[in-house]
Amino acid sequence: MTFSIKEMAAKARIASRQIAKLTAEKKNAVLRHIADELISKTDSILAANKKDLDAGQSAGLSAAMLDRLTLDPKRIAAIAEAARQIAAQDDPVGSIRDIRRQPSGIEVGKMRIPLGVIAMIYESRPNVTIDAAALCFKAGNAVVLRGGKEALHSNLALAACIESALKAQNIDPNAVVVVPDPDRAIMNELMTLNESIDLIIPRGGEGLIRFVSENSRIPVIQHYKGVCHLYVDDAADKVKALALLQNGKTQRTGVCNALETLLVHKAIAPAFLPMAAAMFAEHKVKVHACEQSVDYFHDAEPATDADWDAEYLALEIAVRVVDTYEQAIEHIERYGSGHTEVIATQDYSKAQHFIRSIDSAVVMANASSRFSDGGELGLGAEIGISTSKLHAYGPMGVDSLTTEKFIVLGDGHIRQ
Repeated sequence: MTFSIKEMAAKARIASRQIAKLTAEKKNAVLRHIADELISKTDSILAANKKDLDAGQSAGLSAAMLDRLTLDPKRIAAIAEAARQIAAQDDPVGSIRDIRRQPSGIEVGKMRIPLGVIAMIYESRPNVTIDAAALCFKAGNAVVLRGGKEALHSNLALAACIESALKAQNIDPNAVVVVPDPDRAIMNELMTLNESIDLIIPRGGEGLIRFVSENSRIPVIQHYKGVCHLYVDDAADKVKALALLQNGKTQRTGVCNALETLLVHKAIAPAFLPMAAAMFAEHKVKVHACEQSVDYFHDAEPATDADWDAEYLALEIAVRVVDTYEQAIEHIERYGSGHTEVIATQDYSKAQHFIRSIDSAVVMANASSRFSDGGELGLGAEIGISTSKLHAYGPMGVDSLTTEKFIVLGDGHIRQ
């Protein structure tokens, strides 16, 4: 039987009407059931993941891509725990705010409601399958999940856990569906199904996101890349700044909240850059350095304009010495991607100015860029990070997967 993405999306639309009406208690029971299924089926999930890893290694996937693809018992347990945490969150659906009486006598408020059907198009990370399913379901939406071919076996194994939980809870299994065929033509058709799908969220490399944004007939949440900066101010605590740099660059490199550019004030550069150079050497970080900083590093490459735009997603970083705080701001405004920016400084007024001035989804003072994550910011799991401002900005949790409708309460009121 030929697979039809149009039919799958239409069934998801029908299922979305049931999901939108579920009580918070029922949705939470389903999410906890999914978590239990993940734990009980860990062995089969790992077996499926091994098929993807073996194929990925044969295909020459990068170390960063293989890291994103890898599942192990600890990661599966973390995915299950994320589903439980989402279940434990407040349910936004049906909440009402700002009821106000108007001069006409009617009362007007706003009620939070599901978006409807959301399509996720993503690469490599199989955890997205569960995170997206759980978040969309909690927000009362159906979801169509289209992962990359490199994670197909893993995604289908995870989908089996979701389907089992939905059926056990007497929920239409079409509420959460994984596209079983990675054919690019199916993705292209998916982006045209605006009668069934309300929003597309692409998650992956910049090329994928640009392709979806340029070809979709459906509204798209965009996150092109994460060119995250750490600016070490002349008033920084050098030890704290070094810890931010090490954590942001080396803890996990293949993620969008990893640091890609280091900016250092010229007044602190002679003291700080040797510390940074020693840490980079220890972790084997490749450095692209400006003229003022290149001599501090062994085997550094001269930085080019392309390096200031680069999202390396590897043990690689661009370094620039700036003359002033204002020059650091100008650099970030020119080259930043709207993701996450960090200042290291003990000057409170400068930290506050940085937070007010930088127009990025997440702006931090004296904290690692690695905290730019839905779980760390109190959202539980995230479905993605939006660097466009409509209709969400930054890490997207449950609330970002809903919208609002006006409600009007009257007692036979008519307009005069």
